[in-house]
Amino acid sequence: MNQKTDYSQKANWYKFPEITKDIDTFYIYATEYIMTSFEEGAPDYAALDNEEMLAGVEVEYKGHATTFEASTNLFLPYYRQSGLKYAGEISKKTGNIDEGLLGMPYDDITAALDYYFENCNGGRPFILAGHSQGSAMSLLLLRTYFKDHPEYYARMVAAYTIGYSVTDEYLAANPHLKFATGETDTGVIIAWNTEGPKNAEVNANNIVVLPNTRSINPLNWKLDETYAPASMNLGSLMTDQETGKPEIKDVGADAQINLARGVVITHAKGEPMDEETAKAAARFFGPDGRHNEDYLFFYNNIKENVAKRVEAYLKER
Repeated sequence: MNQKTDYSQKANWYKFPEITKDIDTFYIYATEYIMTSFEEGAPDYAALDNEEMLAGVEVEYKGHATTFEASTNLFLPYYRQSGLKYAGEISKKTGNIDEGLLGMPYDDITAALDYYFENCNGGRPFILAGHSQGSAMSLLLLRTYFKDHPEYYARMVAAYTIGYSVTDEYLAANPHLKFATGETDTGVIIAWNTEGPKNAEVNANNIVVLPNTRSINPLNWKLDETYAPASMNLGSLMTDQETGKPEIKDVGADAQINLARGVVITHAKGEPMDEETAKAAARFFGPDGRHNEDYLFFYNNIKENVAKRVEAYLKER
């Protein structure tokens, strides 16, 4: 029997903050059980002590979740997530990864949400955020958990479901949900998938890009194909190749929506990968994917946008 994780235990949270701000963020991390999920006999779901996942969560916190920390109290639970191998199998079989999120991942995250809302939130507004598998989970929660808890959903500032697909069919089936139309609207879903030009040219298969998906441009916050030059980028968070530490850099990360594909195209190059990782990335995200850089390329613009949406929400109230 699958027993839910006990989130009253602080060891089951990567981040459990002191409350210093008016708004919270509940962040769900991406697939960090990656290469070891392909090992012979590896389980479909990561245990809470999976070393690869734990190391990945720390990296993701620094590169992604910190964009929310300047403006909000950041809550980040551990959860038993689907491995990349299993998520890929489910996606190939069903067309998306939802089936791979049900069971242990969904049970853990809903248990974490129950504990958070009942014991930690104190009635404050909140942001729901994630990346990749975490964004797919967020979209699943928006149509299930939050539909069943309208009292919570009413306090949602926004949902940043970056690195997964918000499709026309999803929005049509869930009319209580709205996609963002600009940089300060609230109660909306903000999402994009980032790719290099070649993915669009060859119509590459990308596990996170579904048919009829949409993106908002993270530099100009428009939904059309208006080009946003790199001069609009406030800074990318990239690893310095000499020091090995993340630094804010100008890497020429421009952004333009490709409406036919529903993605954001950039000409900036991604972080270097070893050969094995690069092969796996190409297999799942196409020959010119920028999935790992969905947050990193637009780091300071996301950070600024979170502050703007928080300010707009508080003014509305």
